[in-house]
This record gives sequence, C-alpha cells and structure tokens, in this order.
Amino acid sequence: MNFFEQQDIARRNTRKLIILLGLAIASLIAVTTALFAGVMAHLETGNSMFHAQTAGMSFWQKLATVVSWQTVSGIALVVLTVVFLGGLYKYFQLSRGGRAVAEALGGRLLNTNTQDFNERQLLNVVEEMAIASGTPVPPVYLMEEPSINAFAAGHTPQDAVIGVTRGCIETLNRDELQGVVAHEFSHIFHGDMRLNMRLVALLNGIMLLGLIGHFLVRGSAYRSLGRSSKNNSQGAIVGIGIGLMIIGYAGTFFGNLIKAAVSRQREFLADASAVQFTRDNTGIAGALKKIGALPAGSKLQAEHSAEFSHMYFGQGVSTAFNSLMATHPPLDERIRRVEPNWNGTFPTLSTEPQASKTTAGSAQQAKGFSADPVAAFKTAAVATAVDHIGQPQRQDIDSARSALEQMPVHLREAAHETFSARGLIFGLLLDRDRQARAQQWRALSGHYPNAELNQLADIARASAQVHDLHRLPLIELCMPALKELTASQRNTFFKAMDTLINADHKVNLMEWAIRRILSHQLAAASERSGTLNLRQLHQESVVLLSFLAYAGGQDGAQTHKSFAAACKTLGLPPCEPLGLAQLDTALLDRALTKLNRVKPLQKPQLLKAMIACIEHDGQVSAAEAELFRAVADSLNCPVPPLRADHHP
Repeated sequence: MNFFEQQDIARRNTRKLIILLGLAIASLIAVTTALFAGVMAHLETGNSMFHAQTAGMSFWQKLATVVSWQTVSGIALVVLTVVFLGGLYKYFQLSRGGRAVAEALGGRLLNTNTQDFNERQLLNVVEEMAIASGTPVPPVYLMEEPSINAFAAGHTPQDAVIGVTRGCIETLNRDELQGVVAHEFSHIFHGDMRLNMRLVALLNGIMLLGLIGHFLVRGSAYRSLGRSSKNNSQGAIVGIGIGLMIIGYAGTFFGNLIKAAVSRQREFLADASAVQFTRDNTGIAGALKKIGALPAGSKLQAEHSAEFSHMYFGQGVSTAFNSLMATHPPLDERIRRVEPNWNGTFPTLSTEPQASKTTAGSAQQAKGFSADPVAAFKTAAVATAVDHIGQPQRQDIDSARSALEQMPVHLREAAHETFSARGLIFGLLLDRDRQARAQQWRALSGHYPNAELNQLADIARASAQVHDLHRLPLIELCMPALKELTASQRNTFFKAMDTLINADHKVNLMEWAIRRILSHQLAAASERSGTLNLRQLHQESVVLLSFLAYAGGQDGAQTHKSFAAACKTLGLPPCEPLGLAQLDTALLDRALTKLNRVKPLQKPQLLKAMIACIEHDGQVSAAEAELFRAVADSLNCPVPPLRADHHP
C-alpha cells in the first residue's frame, strides 16, 4: 500500500467522481424533462385542437410537440445552474476544512488538558499516531453519541480533524481505539479525505432541487394556515414543490450510488492499513465486532449525519436498498477481511472499564527516542523512513509513545496551551549563546507586552535545550493549540518568529525549517493537486539540492560531490550547485511551493535525490535528518522520525 500510489489513485478517483457526477446530472435532466412532459401532456388532455394536430402521430412525435429541443436545452441549463450554485455554496461552507464537518455533526473540540480518562486516552492515541507518522497532531472532536463511529475530515492534512463518538471511547479498549484511529489516519494519508470533502460539495448541488421542493411545500403549508379562501396559485406552488421533491429523490438516489461507488473499496484499504500500522488485527477487528454487538451500532443521530455518511468509520445512516447504496461494506465482510478465522459471533459487552494489552511498562521499553538522543544515523536510515511514508510501523508507534512518555511533563502540558505553545516555538529559535539569546528575547518586546514575555521565559528556556531530534515532535504536538490562534494573533506570532530568526542578520537552515513547517501547517489549506512534471522544474530542483548540499557543512569538493550524486539520482544533466551568494531562503520557499505540485508518483524520485545528497558523505547527522524531514513536510510527504535503533 504505497503512499504515493494511493495518492495518485485518489487523484484519479476525482476524475471518476466527475464522470459519475456528469451521469447523475444527465439523469436528473432526463427525470426533470420527463416530469415536465407529463405535466404538459396532462394539461393538453382536454384540448381538442391538440388532439386534431397530433392525430396519426406516434408517441415520440406527440412528445416532440409538447417538449421541443429548445425546452430540453432550457431545462438542462436550469438543472446545471442549480447544481453548480448548490455545489459552490457547499464548497464555501466547507472552506474551513474538517472543523466545518465536525461542528455540523455536533462535535465538541476536546480540551487537550482534559482530566477525563477516556478523553485523555483518545488524545494520547492520536498524538502517538501523528508523531509516529511525522504529521502534525490534528484537533480532535468528540460527538456525544452512544454509537461506535469516527471520521477524518479536511481538504488537506493541514486542516484535518479527527472526530470520535462517546460510545467509541467508552466501549473500546486502547488497542481497539488505536485501530480505529489508524483507520482514520489512513484516510488522511491516502487522499481519501479530500475526495470525500469534494463529494459532499458536488452532491449538495445534485440534491438542491429536492431541498427547494421541500422548502416550497413546507412554506405553502404554513402560508395556507388560517386562510379559508381557495388560492389557485398556492396549489400551483405546491405542485411545483412536489415535482421538485420527486426530482430531489432522484438526486438522492444517484447521490447515494456515487457515495457507494467511491467509498466502499477505500474502507477495505483503510482497514488493511490499520492492521499494517499497528501490526495487530485484533484491534480493528475488535472495534468492528463491538459495533455488531452494540444496540446503537454505528448509527449517528446528528442532523447532518446523512450528508457526511461516506466519511465515517462505520455505516452511519440507514439507506434504502442497503446492499446497493450502503457507503460501507457489510460488517461481517470487513471483519473476515482482517480476521479470516472469525466464528461469526459478536462479543457480550461489559460495562467494566476497558483494558489494553499494551501496558505502560512495555511502552517504556520500546526502542525509540532515548533520553540521550543519537548524533548520527546509518546511511540507510533516511531511506528506510521514506519507505514508511504514510505507513507507520508498530515500532514507529511504540517509539512515539516512548518519546511522549519521556518528554518532560511541563513541556508536554505547555504544548497543549495556545499561550505557552508560542513560548515553546520561541525557545526552539533561541541561539545557544547566552548573550545572543538575551538580545533575541528583548527584541520580542516589540510584539508582546513584557508581562507576557516574563510568563513565557521559563518554558522558552526549557524548549531551547531540546535536542535536534525532539524539535519536530514538539512542534507537531503544538499544532492543535497553535491552530486556535486568531488571524491577528497568528500574524503577530509569525512576526515575532521572524524577529528571533533575523536578530543575528542571518538565517540558518534549521531556523528556516521551523518557520517553513509552521507557515505550511498553519496557512490556509490549498487543494491544488500535483499535476506538474519534474522535467518542468529543473531550476527549482537545482535550488533545493544546492541548499541540501551546503547543509552538511562540508568542504567545497565534498559539497560538489553530494550535489552531483543527487543530480544523477534525479536524472538531471551534469551541472554545478548554485553559489552561496545566490542562495537565500525566499528562493528556497518559492522552489518548494512549485515542487509541491509535482505528480504524486514522481515525488519519491525527488526524495531519493535528497537522500543521495545528505548521505553521500557516509553519515547523516541529527540536524541533517530533521532538515530532510522538514523539507519533506513542505512537499506533503510526512516522513516518520528516525529511530534510535537506526544509529551506527
């Protein structure tokens, strides 16, 4: 289940979605035309002149006199306009990303410092999966529903959220909850989430005619209350409304067919990915079995649950012709795919608190981030991590858990607060020299009151001592809190970061990497998919590889050898790296923005060239490894952290 192949499949599924949408719109035009023709034919029933004119004509000839091609064209234009406007309206409604979906379903953003055991366990599992995969920790929403269900929503990983029901966190044990969360992360990694969001917007347009019909019928019923006189126009409006409702039912039918066609196979893939991530089929299988055992199952009661039915972990709403239009495969089939020897029985649910097979002790013994982080890695370590993009392994998850448990409590708690999370980031940008650090901190007074800076000083000093390998996990942990900043607060935050970075009148690559990650993850999400060919981006590739070649701090000859090795891997003609005087971080930012639009299946080639550049001298320092991960993050390629068992 290659990350890049699945991204490409999701991109091609968008084309499939457009084709299905076109067929659905054509069907709506046909249904609308037939309904119009029927009404017109009924109106001509008592018209003797019409009968005289159409005497001897076939059925189709009579139909042509009632509905001309000009009429059909007009109907098609109206239907297309309604579908387009309806889809556009929903698209703008969902422009806020996953938060818009979570709030529409009645979700509540979980306080990251919650003291509730079940909520805390959920947040821990999400944090572990995010850090294990090298992605920012997404905000988590809780839906107060007794059923077992979950979803991942958003246009991109930058605006993604995870939503989970109360029944999910109270009924499942930790391993089963981890299986569900891994399933949802699979949808984020493989591009399903973006496809699902587009599907919501497009189907809203198809169903809008029916919604207008409901509005007309309901409005006419309210207006008729208290009126004793007959009103022919009122009857006409009701008739039009009923006609639009019939068309709307057709839209719902086609909409559900499209959902089923697009989402079923992706659910099998997400189940299989959850098993691959956790190396444990009992977690995801246990969660599916408990859905079958729970009276509420996976059904959701939220007002807009049908609108997002294709996004859920389990079948969230009932549908007519369930075997044909269900958005999810049958429960027993999903269970047997991950547990072939299942005997077909569902468990008896207990009201006792759920326990996990994975104890705190085993997590402490997991290989991963050690208290004394390594300074260098094996030359194959980065390539191994790249092979796990979008496919975190059991060891990666255990390493992430170990890292979180070893992280000082005050740093972890600070990462969960919007105010103190800014202090952690400021600390990561502080110079190692005490005098330079003091000068940087004084410069922040132009952006924040001294009283606030005094409150942040201790946490910033602690953050400044974090090892290079712990920088990215700490930044990822801060993301949910930083995403709560208002637009003005975010603007001030970035200005303050720039002040710290530019205090010494130069920008080193680690400072740039931190700034780049935060701007990439906190900026408004862009849905532009990869359509460019690497051959079109020769100059941008040279810029990126030149920066990486100089990043190792090698002598001139070694820098040129590293650059040449990278160019050969990428298939570029022999050329020289750009001179240091030509390079600046603004140039690198522009290059990465364009390189991010490379076709998914060509990104591995670019990553391999980057690896060739940093590994050519026979070793990979911790700083080089984290710089590589930061650049890969800008390319929407989440590289898992390198583990301590990868060092020489």
